[in-house]
Amino acid sequence: MQRIHAPARRKAKPSLRACFNHVLHLMARTLPGGYNIRPFLHRLRGVKIERGVWIGDDVFLDGGHPEALEIREDAAIAMRCTIVAHTKGAGKVIIGKGAVIGVGSTIVCSSGKILTIGEGAVVAAGSTVSNDIPPYTLCGPPRIQMFAKVTVPFLDVDTLEEFRRGLRPLGARNQQKDSGAKIQRQESNSVSNTK
Repeated sequence: MQRIHAPARRKAKPSLRACFNHVLHLMARTLPGGYNIRPFLHRLRGVKIERGVWIGDDVFLDGGHPEALEIREDAAIAMRCTIVAHTKGAGKVIIGKGAVIGVGSTIVCSSGKILTIGEGAVVAAGSTVSNDIPPYTLCGPPRIQMFAKVTVPFLDVDTLEEFRRGLRPLGARNQQKDSGAKIQRQESNSVSNTK
C-alpha cells in the first residue's frame, strides 16, 4: 500500500511581536513580584489578568496563544505550573475568581474548546487538568501507592530486569488489592523470560 505524505509545512519566521512575547515570558518566569511584576508582564503579552492575581515562580502561561488565557480576580497560580490553551489550534482557558492552582499542575485545553476552572476551585499540587472544574471544588490526582519491597537497590544493578527480580510483594495491610497481583505477574514474567 502506498503512503501519501502530507506536504511539508514551511516554518513561519518569528515575528517581532512573537520575539517580544518570548522575552516578556522569560522575564515573567524568573523575576520576583507575584502580585505585580509577573502579572504586568503577562498582561503585556496579551493574557487577560484581573486585579489581585498572584503568579508563582517559573509559571508557563501559553507561549503561542497568550490571548487565549483569562485569569480572574484574586486567583493564585503556584510555582512551576503549566497552562496551555492550544492543542492543534487555539482553545481558551478561564481560571475563575479566587481559584487556586497547586504547585506543578498542568492545565491543557483542546482546540476550539473552553476549559474553565470554576470560582473558588482548588486544583491540588501535581494535577493534570483537561476538563472543566466546577466552582468551589477540590480536585487532584490519586495518592501515591506502594507496590513492592525493594531488596536490590536500583543504583546497584545494571538492568531494569535485575531490579524487578529484587522486588517483593508487600504484606496485605500495606498494599492496595491489585498491587500484589501486579508484582506477582511482573515477577512471573521476569522468571519466565530468564529461562
